[in-house]
Amino acid sequence: MWQRLTRVVRSFIGFFISVAEDPEMILQQNIRDMNDQVPRMNESIAMVKANVTLLEKEEAKYKNDMASLTARVKAAIQANRDDIAGTYAAQLEQTKSALARNQGQLGGARAAFEKAMAVKQAFMREKERKTQEALGAIADYRRSQWQKKVADAMEQFEVAGISQTHDEMVRKIEETTAVNEARMDMAMSNVDQQKIKIDDEAEKLQASELVKQFKIEMGLASPQAAAPASAEKTIAAKEQQRTS
Repeated sequence: MWQRLTRVVRSFIGFFISVAEDPEMILQQNIRDMNDQVPRMNESIAMVKANVTLLEKEEAKYKNDMASLTARVKAAIQANRDDIAGTYAAQLEQTKSALARNQGQLGGARAAFEKAMAVKQAFMREKERKTQEALGAIADYRRSQWQKKVADAMEQFEVAGISQTHDEMVRKIEETTAVNEARMDMAMSNVDQQKIKIDDEAEKLQASELVKQFKIEMGLASPQAAAPASAEKTIAAKEQQRTS
């Protein structure tokens, strides 16, 4: 009983896994995941760029401070106030040290920003390539699914026996047609063909006699000329009937 229950549970799990592993769904999800990574990457790059901007502002401030302190040192010296000039000179040295540290940090930040942009460009190229590849694979998958449906339909068509029934009915019709043609040939062979020919000749003679009669009535022929020919044809017809 436990084994049967285990098999049922495994079959349900296998079914859901097969549904979840639908290639089209997975590829579409991969495309969405790649698209979702772009805003996060842009946010990270924006933070790196902001750090560069802050360091550039600090650099500009240190340079302004240095210019101001330099001017004050010179002014104090001209006023013979070496004590004040020394104070400004000490501040100037501190500002120079801070500027040097700032410029080192700024160089690193700029390098990090350039690297981040290069990584983004590489990612976007790879994302575009994989997206096009996934879309092509999805199109191929859909086409294969459609071909599978057509193949299934054709297989069902064959299994239904339609082709076999069609061929059988065509063969029966051909056999029936052949039998009827044979019966027609046999029926025609039983008819006295000679008698049919004699009847046709008799009808032609009768028609000829009627034409001659009309000619006599119209004065186009004499009764004496028409009688011998008519008698000869009548005798010939009788002779032909006796010989047949």
